[in-house]
Amino acid sequence: MLMSVLLFAVGLVLLIKGGDWFVDGATGIAKRFNLPDIVVGATVVSIGTTLPEVMVSTTGALQGSGAMAYGNAIGSIICNTALIAAISIIFNPGPVNTKSMKTPAIFFFCSAALYCVASYILGEFPRWMGFVMLGIFVVYTVLTVRNGLKNPDAVEEEEEEGGKEKSMGMLLVLLVVGAAVIAVGADLLVEHGQIIAIGLGVPETVVALLFVALGTSLPELVTTITSLRSGHASLGVGNVIGANVFNLVLVSGVAVSLAPFPVPCENTLLNTGLNMSLVFEIPVMLGVMSLMIFPALATKKLQRWQGIALLAIYIAFCVCQFVL
Repeated sequence: MLMSVLLFAVGLVLLIKGGDWFVDGATGIAKRFNLPDIVVGATVVSIGTTLPEVMVSTTGALQGSGAMAYGNAIGSIICNTALIAAISIIFNPGPVNTKSMKTPAIFFFCSAALYCVASYILGEFPRWMGFVMLGIFVVYTVLTVRNGLKNPDAVEEEEEEGGKEKSMGMLLVLLVVGAAVIAVGADLLVEHGQIIAIGLGVPETVVALLFVALGTSLPELVTTITSLRSGHASLGVGNVIGANVFNLVLVSGVAVSLAPFPVPCENTLLNTGLNMSLVFEIPVMLGVMSLMIFPALATKKLQRWQGIALLAIYIAFCVCQFVL
């Protein structure tokens, strides 16, 4: 058990470091071809920071652990919103660009509706739904790039890093090694997450919802903290909403397309037979996103009470995973 916890932690570290290397390599290569920053940010960087979730969910699905893929997607969204975005809102509430928030919000709730159809009506995630999710991902990415090119002033420019520019060979090495390290980390995370779940006597979805989701959401946490330090809290929140869309359509889309799986049902509410995911986890996911987005769209600003409420919900959610 202790060795599994250690290897689980090693898997998290490999995911984070591998993600950094992959993003650095991919971004460097993209810029060598003179792609605009908005294209790089909306495609290469966004996909790169979501790659840990993709690999964990896909590895879990391929190994027959649909619970890991399912719980990771839902848990990452709850963690991104009720922990990461909440921290940003508490420390730096303020006005938001509602125009830039509307598109990802619409895509999120449309994708969530598709997720609910699979969970509540079909009881499974069939392969065709994975293809639909990936199609939504492509449309969302294209629209994000188009909007960015039309409104370049709304795009936050990256600061130039000091030091020598990396060679193409080094960038390729970073890309390949980063992807390989992510794959190894994901394998360790899934394998030993299952062992930890058995050792603790809890369903795999609990491990995925809490520990795996928090670990794979660390890139978004770093982005949010960086945005806070530079005085751009809304940038961090915008990154969180975009990451949540990716969690539904890219992370789940890849996993479902490669290895369809049924909705996990081993975790029940107080042993009543009610599926914990359907009566608690999905409603919490939809609730925290609604609490963050709709008041902001109505008042055109993020308010501190939203951040406090979201953080309180996240703490209660974590406690309930072990109590209910």
